[in-house]
Amino acid sequence: MKNIEIKNLLIGMLATVLFFACTESNAPNNEPGGEITFEIIEQEVEAACGQCKLGLEGSGCDLAVRIDGTDFFVDGTKIDDHGDAHAEDGFCKAIRHAKVSGQVGNGRFVVKSFELLPVEK
Repeated sequence: MKNIEIKNLLIGMLATVLFFACTESNAPNNEPGGEITFEIIEQEVEAACGQCKLGLEGSGCDLAVRIDGTDFFVDGTKIDDHGDAHAEDGFCKAIRHAKVSGQVGNGRFVVKSFELLPVEK
């Protein structure tokens, strides 16, 4: 009888551990309608037109950034605030680098600061 009790106890403990492991996540929530999931402070990122260069869905040309391999449309600054997007080095023709601060939430990047870095030659 003791073996059955120990087995049931171990199964119960394993189920509890699995329950909490599956409900807690430190991964960023990039789902639309999600909350602010993390903050970026003076991080260098790739910046470009989300539709032309990063393959995001949408119509027209909108500024987007790639943060740690994930692409986000940007709120708080627009694509033409940083020069002609269709120029040779513009966001629709080139992926540029920028130093940014802000928050990721609701599947978007909300800018606090955005400094476009010079093109390396």
